[in-house]
Amino acid sequence: MSSVAMPVQIGPFRFDHADYDERGDVLYLHSGPFAAHDDVIDTPEGHFVRIDNTGRVVGVTVMGARRLLERDGRLTVTLPSFAASADDLAPLLSAAS
Repeated sequence: MSSVAMPVQIGPFRFDHADYDERGDVLYLHSGPFAAHDDVIDTPEGHFVRIDNTGRVVGVTVMGARRLLERDGRLTVTLPSFAASADDLAPLLSAAS
């Protein structure tokens, strides 16, 4: 497995470390240390996204990374969507003022 400690910016997400398992064709991107309490979400594409306890994306595991890049020229990872009401966000928005 090759490991690179370098920042990678993908859309709005920044990862500070990348590991690539060439034999399994799996790309691991992560920010900060791994935490046992991170939630892992499966994506429709068969990848995995790690979310920390604040709801921030802290890791992505891309299955078949090289194969997908060669086939499609890009990687797609669908993140879960969510909705928040004004009441849900009011405390946060008022605290920022």
